[in-house]
Amino acid sequence: MVFDSTVRRELARGFAAALVVILTIVITMLLIRTVGQAAKGQVAPQDVVLLLGYVTLANLPLMLALSLFVAIVVTLGRMYRDSEMVIWFASGVPLTRFVRPVLRASWPVLLVVVGLVLVAWPWSNRNIAELRERYAQRSDLSRVAPGTFQASSDGSRVFFIERQGDVAGDARNVFVLARRDEVESVTSARQGRLQAEGDERWLLLSSGQRNDVDAASGEKTLARFEDYRLLADERIAARAGELPPRATPTADLLGRPGSAERAEIAWRIGLALGAANLTLLGIGLSAAHPRRATNWNLLFALLSFVVYYNLINVSQAWVAGGRLDMGATLLGLHGATLALALALIAWRDHATVWRAWSRRRAG
Repeated sequence: MVFDSTVRRELARGFAAALVVILTIVITMLLIRTVGQAAKGQVAPQDVVLLLGYVTLANLPLMLALSLFVAIVVTLGRMYRDSEMVIWFASGVPLTRFVRPVLRASWPVLLVVVGLVLVAWPWSNRNIAELRERYAQRSDLSRVAPGTFQASSDGSRVFFIERQGDVAGDARNVFVLARRDEVESVTSARQGRLQAEGDERWLLLSSGQRNDVDAASGEKTLARFEDYRLLADERIAARAGELPPRATPTADLLGRPGSAERAEIAWRIGLALGAANLTLLGIGLSAAHPRRATNWNLLFALLSFVVYYNLINVSQAWVAGGRLDMGATLLGLHGATLALALALIAWRDHATVWRAWSRRRAG
């Protein structure tokens, strides 16, 4: 049918344009945040691109849902402003008739959102956690690039090396600034290397000196050494057997009775249901007056999206805290949103019929 194909074609174009814009904005923001984390020493600089890919994949379901919602509001809003809706309404096509082509154009995107939420979301979070954990397990000295200062994992020491040694794990011209209580010590050595003992790593320095300053008494101590051992304050942590709920596969979450696991399941299912509800809500929120150049309906729709998404996050916190049951939360929040979307479509349809009847009666 011409009507269905026209609506689906316009929605496809609007969805592609909205997805490109939203992806560009979000990826730029994520890149700035990831580079900032690498600059602070929270992630490895060589893993920035890989980490950005995982973070983008984890946020892709939300971006797809938002792009689809914006496409529906913008496309139908343009049809209102160009008086195309008036033509369809005059031809006997009610607003409820737009539900079928919108859903037929939206179901592939909704299916992708469900797959990403249930499969890609925990997989991405697990890989992100592994990258951060692997970098956190590195020794303080191995994090230092030649010619740069690097703080230790606990912030009590600052390391500097002039250049790497010929052997892996060795360094030349090592500088260590440490502070404990009121004593500040500056240690310098020509050579340094790492040595693992048990679950700890030690920094072995050769041919250097140590200068201690007591800030309370002002006493200064200078000591020279040929060999000196310094705890690098780094424990080789064993990998945790329990993954956090957000990094746990959906099938594994179903077998755990904890409140945190139920809250994560409620969030994943809620995001999928929310994407479906937004397609119907966008039909009712897209109404615009053809004589008004403003686009307030899009701003109101974006505000509705923000409120709805925040309610999904709040419901997750309530389920995790034991305030609400998972089933009651899903039924209450998303059932109420579905009823609101259908009521808004019916109200818009009734208002259109009422205005047409009033014009006929006045004429």
